[in-house]
Amino acid sequence: MKAWIASEQQHRVAVIGGVRTPFAKAGTELKECTAVHLGVTALTETLARVEMDGTDVDEVVFGNAGTPADAANISRVISLRSGLSESTPAYTVHRNCASAMEAIAQGCLKIGSGLAEVMAVGGTESMSNMPLIFGPEMTELFAALNFAKSPADKIKKLAEFRPQWLKPVVAIMEGLTDPVSGLNMGQTAEVLARDFKISRKTQDEYALRSHLRTVAAQKEGKFQKEIIPIAIEPDYRKHLDKDFGPRENQTLEALQKLRPFFDKENGTITPGNSCPITDGAVALMLMNEAKAKAEGREILGTITGFSFTGCEPKRMGMGPIYSSSHLLDGLKMDLSQIDLVELNEAFAAQVLANQMAFASDKYCQEKLGRSKALGTLSDDKLNVNGGAIALGHPVGSTGGRLVLTLLLEMQRRGLKRGLATLCIGGGQGAAFVLERN
Repeated sequence: MKAWIASEQQHRVAVIGGVRTPFAKAGTELKECTAVHLGVTALTETLARVEMDGTDVDEVVFGNAGTPADAANISRVISLRSGLSESTPAYTVHRNCASAMEAIAQGCLKIGSGLAEVMAVGGTESMSNMPLIFGPEMTELFAALNFAKSPADKIKKLAEFRPQWLKPVVAIMEGLTDPVSGLNMGQTAEVLARDFKISRKTQDEYALRSHLRTVAAQKEGKFQKEIIPIAIEPDYRKHLDKDFGPRENQTLEALQKLRPFFDKENGTITPGNSCPITDGAVALMLMNEAKAKAEGREILGTITGFSFTGCEPKRMGMGPIYSSSHLLDGLKMDLSQIDLVELNEAFAAQVLANQMAFASDKYCQEKLGRSKALGTLSDDKLNVNGGAIALGHPVGSTGGRLVLTLLLEMQRRGLKRGLATLCIGGGQGAAFVLERN
């Protein structure tokens, strides 16, 4: 599939605003907040900041991976509860870790082709509220009890019950396991650690850097513009106004005490050098650039191009190099022209493997068919404010967070061009190139 290139479209796409909720490790500060509430918080604040009401938006698209049972088309629910018109259509997209990026891509397709002028896009995820699921035996028993015609029939069915039927299926673990390779996401990171001979110490050092950079960014107020405080359900008396995950007191010694989680005998991937399971939401407002300029709106940046590519499921963490290579080729652009990079930190090993692969002639020749290495992802331009190892990775939201964080940091530094990229469970990669005038 070809990359989407802005210069080939009828209209250019501008990002005129965006905001996210704080991110918090699942089961902690945001555990009582539904995915709908998280999404509504982000979208209503975005609408307020760009001074739009519900009649200005042509369509709403949100990404979400763990669909709530009571909000099957969660984008529509978020749209209506955010005050948008009933006549404004909305739909939900799901591309695992890149769900919010898929929402942005949908906005680009609609605006670029002239079908829409203003699109509200984003992603939301409450991983705290992903359910436990009964297995088939218990499910069948409930169904039989429901259809039993008499108390005697119900007693007869209950007599068949076995205690082991109560053992639940953990939905979040099922969702983070690839059914094709049979590996969960952490196990795919172990594959990369072995492939690239990345030591446990190197991974822990990277994880420490993520926390230190994120904490430094918090202290410098770098996240204030992108975060909106959220009122905590159900009584809304408590508020969270910053990310709940970065550890100011994190040390290498503490990280090295943690045991491998996915391969307990020979592994190197631990909870400390992996991203935590997380709750959070993000919203962005996209607009036809000419219309935005005519209305005198602030433009955070424009979307130059994007690409989604496939790769080997058991090495899904290499998605960023595949999608970035494909996109840069489509743009006829070199990595040296990229000023700043946000690459999602699913695992320290996965980020480090991509750094090594980007700079490897051999890898790029053998895997990508390139004549030489793609280029160097230098530490001074990669994840300069930390990343998901500290902030967390709410699956349906992260892609939007990468785009928003990147644009705001480009604005602060006065930089022209950035790359936002991530790996996608199941063996895919996504990449976006963003520009500021």
